[in-house]
This record gives sequence, structure tokens and C-alpha cells, in this order.
Amino acid sequence: MSDFFSSTVGLLVAGVTLFSIVMCGVLLWVQASKKLKVSLDVKSNSTGHVWDEDLQELNNPMPRWWMGLFYITIVFAFAYLFFFPGLGTYQGKSEWSSQGQYLAERKMVEERAAPLFAKFEGLKVEEIAHMPEAKAMGERLFLNNCAQCHCSDARGGRGFPNLTDADWLYGGTGEAIQVSIVEGRNGIMPPMIAAVGSDENARAVAQYVLSLSGRANDPLKAQLGRKIFGEACVACHGADGKGNQAIGAPNLSDRTWLHGGTERSIVETIKNGRQGHMPSHKQILNADQIRVVSSYVWQMSNTGNR
Repeated sequence: MSDFFSSTVGLLVAGVTLFSIVMCGVLLWVQASKKLKVSLDVKSNSTGHVWDEDLQELNNPMPRWWMGLFYITIVFAFAYLFFFPGLGTYQGKSEWSSQGQYLAERKMVEERAAPLFAKFEGLKVEEIAHMPEAKAMGERLFLNNCAQCHCSDARGGRGFPNLTDADWLYGGTGEAIQVSIVEGRNGIMPPMIAAVGSDENARAVAQYVLSLSGRANDPLKAQLGRKIFGEACVACHGADGKGNQAIGAPNLSDRTWLHGGTERSIVETIKNGRQGHMPSHKQILNADQIRVVSSYVWQMSNTGNR
């Protein structure tokens, strides 16, 4: 309930909740206090509802044990709402919250795991990567926190980087990998159709980009595209197309493609741009866990081991 923008809404929710519980009690009391003339004669005490020819619904009062249970649930509801959150913005006497419980449980787990991570203290990511215990721990951390985007084998997919090769947008050192995990990354390729001038020019640039990695291309269009590339693209990708890891600009001279390396996909990138987001994990993993999972990622592209 902490996401209410106005305290009035919280008061309204609390009021409706309490009113509903009270009215349940009132309804039960009214119905229980109404005296019924119960007759032993089934016919005179029948409501008129009959099933299967002779199964009749009788107008008998509710059992007292059932009423007692109902009153107990009402008392329990008031007690629960007093101790726990449920009345608008009121946090309850216990001040319990799911977030607080999660943080407490997480702290307990981290304290129990601290001795396991202590042996890696003071070591560089590249050194930790050669330790079998760290590899096993890093793999579990990776599968739980990274595989959703990069896949369980870390080879990624369209729009999600392959972490097992030597192609890195922001650098593949242990330190660079840690920064990516801690701070996250925001890669932005703006739409460049205005800069290149037309769809035809975009296709020419695509042909030139294909030529940078030695792929089949139209030489005449590539020559025109080279001039346009020099005017519109070198600021990020460099004159040789090898990119810039400082800003996450991809290397266009290799054969690794994040969004596809066909002329069609390259033209689409030029016209519409691309946006990539790697979320920060510093609120999800602690410093020790980040170092271990960084070592796991580093070793996959440097030792060829899984």
C-alpha cells in the first residue's frame, strides 16, 4: 500500500475494509437473533426447495458452533489487521513487510555463505577464474541471474551479447565485466536515416559495412557507402569501423553481429536505431558474488571452458 499517492486513498481503503468486517458481524448477529418457529413437522418447516423427489431444504437456524467459528474469524481479522499491514498505509504493530523479511533472509544467507567467498578475497577476477570452486559457484550465480538474457550456455541471442567469444562492447577484462554487472549498460544507436540522407544511401552504407568484415558486397554501392560512413558513422565506430569500447560502439570489421549482419538488418539499424539495456545488479548481488560471477564470465571467453 506504500505506492498510494495520497493518504486519502489509504484512509478510504482502511475504512472500507473495517466497515466490511463490521457489517459481516452485524449480518451474522441479525440473522442469529431472529427467532424461527421450528416445527418437527417436516412439511411445515420446509422452504419449498426439493431435490431428487424427497430431499427437502428445511428452515432451521444456523448451528451455534458454526456461528462461533464465524465470530472467531471476525476477531482474528481485527487482530491480524492490528499486527500486520492491511489497512491502507498502516504498517501494523509488528511493522512487518515482505521486503523486510526478504532482506533479513538474504542477510542470513549471505552471512552463512561469507566463509565460502572469503577464500577469494584479495584475488583478481582473472585469478579467481582458474579456481574450480569459484567456477562452480559462478555458474550457479550466472544461471540464476544472467541466463534469462544470455541463455544458459552464455551464447546469448539476437539483441543479447554472446559472452563466450572475444567480442566485447565495453571491454572483456575482469574489471570491465564487473563494472557492467555493477552499474549496468545502456547502449543507444540513434536513427541515422537523416544523417545518411535516403534509403538508397542507407543500403550503400550497409554494403560498405559488409565489406569491412570481408563479406560479399556490391563494390560500387560500397564505395558510395564508404563516403557516407565517413561523414555519419565514424564519430562512434571509428574510421576503420572497429568501434569504441568506451561508449559501447560495436566493432563492424568482424563477423559478430548483435542484431543480425544481413543488408536488411543493417539498413533497419541505420534507419530505426537500436537500444540495449543491461540492468544494474548491485542491488541483486553483493560484491563477493559479483566478483565470482565476473570470473565465471571472463573464463568462458578466455579459457574456452564451461
